[in-house]
Amino acid sequence: MTSVAVELENRPGGVPEGTAAADLLASDLASLRDLVGRATSGDVERVLRTGASRRRRTLADFAVLLSAPAAERLEDMARAARATTVRRFGRTVRLFAPLYLSNECVSTCTYCGFSAGNQIARRTLSPEEVVVEARALRDRGFRHVLLVSGEHARIVSKDYLVECVRLLASSAEIPSVSVEVQVWDGETYRRLVDAGCEGLVVYQETYDRDTYEAVHLKGKKRNYDWRLAALDRGAAAGMRRLGLGALLGLHSDWRLEGLAVAAHARALMRRWWRCEVSASLPRLRPAAGGFSPAAPVGDRELVQLLCALRVFLPDLGLSLSTREVPELRDALLRLGVTQMSAGSHTEPGGYAETSEAEPQFEVSDTRSPSEVAATVKAAGYDPVWIDTIGARRL
Repeated sequence: MTSVAVELENRPGGVPEGTAAADLLASDLASLRDLVGRATSGDVERVLRTGASRRRRTLADFAVLLSAPAAERLEDMARAARATTVRRFGRTVRLFAPLYLSNECVSTCTYCGFSAGNQIARRTLSPEEVVVEARALRDRGFRHVLLVSGEHARIVSKDYLVECVRLLASSAEIPSVSVEVQVWDGETYRRLVDAGCEGLVVYQETYDRDTYEAVHLKGKKRNYDWRLAALDRGAAAGMRRLGLGALLGLHSDWRLEGLAVAAHARALMRRWWRCEVSASLPRLRPAAGGFSPAAPVGDRELVQLLCALRVFLPDLGLSLSTREVPELRDALLRLGVTQMSAGSHTEPGGYAETSEAEPQFEVSDTRSPSEVAATVKAAGYDPVWIDTIGARRL
């Protein structure tokens, strides 16, 4: 085991050196944010022309693409994003579904429907019920699922998660499994990998420490650094797919959040270059508890951010959830998105039966998986139900 992997085993007082998380913290995001405000139309032109040269774009270039002058060139950015996506990913869009295991949670997060203080109907699926849900998803076409849960280390325990992954992987019900659950230590991630898990998704939610502290009131999720280094621990344990992102609307400055996501994604791609890295930037949706976004992010701002990410990091996967309305999701198909959830239920047991459990948030795109796939085809793209990593196990 490398020294970095050993250090990642221990719950840190800070972030271990030699990790993508440490690289992110070493980035001067404040200076980059200042650059966004100083960028000119000439700077935007220079960055857009960089694509014709061999020089890789820098974080400073990305900052320019988030500027107000860049917003005036959104059509040019969209064309560049579209061309880059087709060149790197072809005309394919991977479809996946979240499979919610439990909405039990001991953490108090002001924005989440599962927050411990919310008086909602709680439910945790048994491993056998998870298999039933997976079969329902398989019948809808899915071969890749994302296992999601609230944070409850006793009910949604390490052993429970390992068993759920093992049952799905060993039965080939769903040959490609990722997890988006509470963050764990490296040993737990190794157990999940050994059981057949291939991907780890961890949203930092917000990269601004003050905002993070303000919205995470109780529970282990309050530990910003432990969460930030989770993807490094997962990669060191053998996860082959890493997903990151921020929940837009928590922090008042979407550009600063975008800069942090871009810097973190680049650091992960450099440190863990054998892994496939993807990012998602969902916008807050209504949920139990009635939380209102500090600064709602508009459609044009979201489009600008996604196009800038694609132009800056051509090999970064971009994922889009059913939080967004169908019209916007359809438009973003052509602008850089490479992964989409479809037919999503955000409550445990929502696929195989009618569940009374409370969902995590309201879904905006309620189309069935087949309807989403048909839309993807109509746009000239091929819907892919399983990725190449998972296909190797079939």
